[in-house]
Amino acid sequence: MAEATLRVFRGDQKGGEAADYQVPLVPGMVVLDAVHSVQAHQAPDLAVRWNCKAGKCGSCSAEVNGRPRLMCKTRMDSLPLHKPVTIFPMKAFPLIKDLVTDVSWNYEVNRKIPPFQPRPGVVWKMDQRDVDRVQEFRKCIECFLCQDVCHVLRDHGMREQFGGPRFFVRVAGLEMHPQDGVSRARVLKEQLGIGLCNITKCCTEVCPEEIHITDNAIIPLKERVVDEFYDPLLMLVRKIRGA
Repeated sequence: MAEATLRVFRGDQKGGEAADYQVPLVPGMVVLDAVHSVQAHQAPDLAVRWNCKAGKCGSCSAEVNGRPRLMCKTRMDSLPLHKPVTIFPMKAFPLIKDLVTDVSWNYEVNRKIPPFQPRPGVVWKMDQRDVDRVQEFRKCIECFLCQDVCHVLRDHGMREQFGGPRFFVRVAGLEMHPQDGVSRARVLKEQLGIGLCNITKCCTEVCPEEIHITDNAIIPLKERVVDEFYDPLLMLVRKIRGA
């Protein structure tokens, strides 16, 4: 039977190193299957987070061969098996143990975002094109792969100043809802730090739901912030009005 070598990170906040495991290959096997094989037969104390194994819960995020991926959607036969398959925890978040990281910071960011609030007297009728526009953002499964690959969080650790692409997606879903009556431009500028994003599109590349994070969420939100705070004509009108 053919085998693959998994090089899995083992350790916690105090340190750790990669360990190699030989795993028998079966048709249709995904990386999560291989990790479960290691758990079942070689390292029962291996910590890994997962739930649905169907690409919908977002739990099994990890860095496979250096790329943030869902382990349940990464087929073993899509990887170069002539060398070890490396499986490491997400780099952008504090390590708990082995492949499990602490992603609780994301929920703190989420609390900063004003919820949906309908405009007074709103008519609950929507054009299908408006429905389609916001529906894309609701596909997010909160795997936080986009957060992991974002250089502002991954390389610079600017968690206090920057919300990250997942939450720009959430804000976009609210801001572009035709019945919503709240402006979140100031939150984007002052609390979520959208100006720190330099549009590398790395978040879009790793999204398992294929959400066009950069083009459909971040860029339109940047435009709204510019219109609100940097439009010279609007600034002149405010100055005249004394606002």
